[in-house]
Amino acid sequence: MQRCLELAALGKGNVAPNPMVGAVLVVDNTIIGEGYHQNYGANHAEVNAIASVKDTSLLKNATLYVNLEPCAHIGKTPPCADLVIASGIQKVVVAQLDPFEQVAGKGIEKMRAAGIDVQVGLLQAEAKWLNRRFLHFVQTKRPYVILKWAQTMSGYIAPHAHQMTAAEFEQQRHITGLLVQKQVHKWRTEEAAILVGRNTVETDNPALNARAWIGKNPLRIVVDRQLKLAKHFKVFDGQTPTWVLNSVKSETSPNLEYVYFDEKENWLDVLSSKMYQSGLQSLIIEGGACILKHVIDCGLWQEAQVFYTPKHFSDGVLAPAIGGKLEQTFELDQTIFKRYING
Repeated sequence: MQRCLELAALGKGNVAPNPMVGAVLVVDNTIIGEGYHQNYGANHAEVNAIASVKDTSLLKNATLYVNLEPCAHIGKTPPCADLVIASGIQKVVVAQLDPFEQVAGKGIEKMRAAGIDVQVGLLQAEAKWLNRRFLHFVQTKRPYVILKWAQTMSGYIAPHAHQMTAAEFEQQRHITGLLVQKQVHKWRTEEAAILVGRNTVETDNPALNARAWIGKNPLRIVVDRQLKLAKHFKVFDGQTPTWVLNSVKSETSPNLEYVYFDEKENWLDVLSSKMYQSGLQSLIIEGGACILKHVIDCGLWQEAQVFYTPKHFSDGVLAPAIGGKLEQTFELDQTIFKRYING
């Protein structure tokens, strides 16, 4: 099952809104076949695993390990539960049930009805962690929200721009190095969308892409209530699909959409609804301070990724206060990374 999870993770960033799934076939403690869901709309893990077995006569004695319940419905591909039954496999070990309403135990039920011995629960916690975005999306009908920022040990996320020249600010505002940037850009390729506020665009002029890593760029989202941003900023370069959340208009043009919300509404609720309707499972919010604080105050976040750097400012923009459970910590290029989980 650990091998299933390793295989499943290879699909990260490529299979959403489907879950990440790996499958392994074993006979007499020897792996005879394996596979994973590689791209959205392509074969599921079980199909690839069964197809990889050279001697199909072995399948009747094989145990199938899979980290998520095989599907029981016709979607982009036929039901995997039917394929498992037809292959002659007699034992299946599943890490967790699929909460998607068209599956939700039906795959297990169908295989058991066919006489297959199905066991559920092996490495369930690890399987749920791997597919936390998918599970949250299906169960709450909202995207999985990740907060991300870097801060100095003295607690600032940026210097005050008005207290220095443009050249000085440009030198000071990057508080992490290139290795951390590569890590952040790798993570960007794994999320559906990335969001910042108007102040961040005006101050940093970010491209909000994954240029330091090979992979797809996330959808760019900017909160600009009164549409004050000029069009020379990088977020309007037309290179990547971009949404502008605002209270002025609703309008669509190539690679640019203005998403309207009423001033009385919480923009995050409006955005979450639109992302759910669009099948966008995850959102990483990279600032600024006011945006981060708003989301934290609303409690509408699931994960926070915080980099603590040895750089020091005597004054600047304070980092938001974050609670939650510390899930992970590691060091990269003299920078301490901490991952927090809400709840």
